[in-house]
Amino acid sequence: MASPILYLSPPAPVSMSDWYYDLASTEHFWVRRRFDVLTRLGDDVFRNARSAAEIGCGHGVLQRQVEDHYGIPVMGFELNKFALEKSISRLSPLCCYDIHQRCAEFKSKFDLIFLCDVLEHIPDEVAFLESVKYHLAPFGVLVINVPAFQMLYSQYDRTVGHFRRYTITALKERIEASGLRIRNWTYWGLPLAPLLLGRKLATGMRTTENQVVDSGFKPPGGSFGNKALRLLSRCEWIPQSLFGTSLTAFVEKPD
Repeated sequence: MASPILYLSPPAPVSMSDWYYDLASTEHFWVRRRFDVLTRLGDDVFRNARSAAEIGCGHGVLQRQVEDHYGIPVMGFELNKFALEKSISRLSPLCCYDIHQRCAEFKSKFDLIFLCDVLEHIPDEVAFLESVKYHLAPFGVLVINVPAFQMLYSQYDRTVGHFRRYTITALKERIEASGLRIRNWTYWGLPLAPLLLGRKLATGMRTTENQVVDSGFKPPGGSFGNKALRLLSRCEWIPQSLFGTSLTAFVEKPD
């Protein structure tokens, strides 16, 4: 059972489709592959974390994965009340909180912060990252995941609230402008690139929000298709710097 929600800020609209929360589960092939990549790059970081948080925690999928795998709570910050009320986390505190509020109790509090599939929803990335940095302890680690390569941008991206997709060059520019630095990174999802090109064509023919999100994120073929895509998604080496549908970076606060 999820923790009670602590309201430190009033709920507010976010650039994200609520339909996504009905599809993204811990068994979804993409959700599982993302966690594979995070643990491949940062297993030691996660195991040594003393105080962890996730900004833009949504309905708690990543929190639940960290809880189940590492047995540690991850404080969840989110402004979408609908997502918070659907949270599947079990150990982690949940807060309706605007990080630009910069509560004194959270200043430099967390030595590990997850910012996974959030930055692409933010109009002013540098200002947002500066507020994230306020919450990060000196020499703490920020884990960022974003969608990669603008050529894959589609109606699905627009519908779920993505302003952009990233290359490592573009992401590094935003990170350094906010006073942070990249520790290590990788593209991932290379075997899935043809599927995203297909999604770009398919979602352009859908007319409603739920049709676009459903056709863009729901695995075709039910559980069998999900398993097949899970196997396909693992057919790449990590880390790699060639191409991918997503980009993960581990970022440090210098001091």
